[in-house]
Amino acid sequence: MKKLIILTGAGISSESGIDTFRDTDGLWEGRDVMEVASLKGFINNPSLVLDFYNQRRKQLLKVNPNKAHYNLKKLETTFDVTIITQNVDDLHERAKSENIIHLHGELLKVRSIKDENLIYDCKKDINIGDMAIDKTQLRPHIVWFGEEVPMLDKAIEITKKADVLVVIGTSMQVYPAASLVNYVKQNTPIYFIDPKPTINKNVFNNLKIIKDVASSGTDTLLELLGVINH
Repeated sequence: MKKLIILTGAGISSESGIDTFRDTDGLWEGRDVMEVASLKGFINNPSLVLDFYNQRRKQLLKVNPNKAHYNLKKLETTFDVTIITQNVDDLHERAKSENIIHLHGELLKVRSIKDENLIYDCKKDINIGDMAIDKTQLRPHIVWFGEEVPMLDKAIEITKKADVLVVIGTSMQVYPAASLVNYVKQNTPIYFIDPKPTINKNVFNNLKIIKDVASSGTDTLLELLGVINH
């Protein structure tokens, strides 16, 4: 069974009603991203940061996977699929995809500020004074700007084994995630799904651009890959 690696970004979740991480003006929900997505921001104003993610968590619990998420699950009938996502939501999991790597963390998890391996599932608000078992404050299990991406090495090794690579709903501008496309073997088929594709078609051999949103774009992908779509 061929290995199909899928790299997903905010564009696949936006159709479910999830706000994209940041707009072109560098703001997220009206906030400078460095205020709410950096360790310095957390140290400066932990209450603000915790409340920000509490609101994002509440929003996530009100939405559902969309057609694109379910289409990616269908690919498992034909391919050995791994999804490498920049998204912090759990919509791939809810669509029952089996192999998922979260590069930037998970919104429905929290961890100790001291020990990054003390991770807990979380679907409720986190407040100042909520402690991990090591008696330190809990923080969102999110990879903030300036922090290492612990799952990157694993993602690179998996991407190297790709027989087919699919990129959906990501501008390919956020590093180090954007660098993954450079690790596929030469002449590996690459499918790029985005309504406003930014990828340079002259850089990659065997590139197919599907200029569409994720839901209908993955319909086209299933057809191109010969997967039955019911």
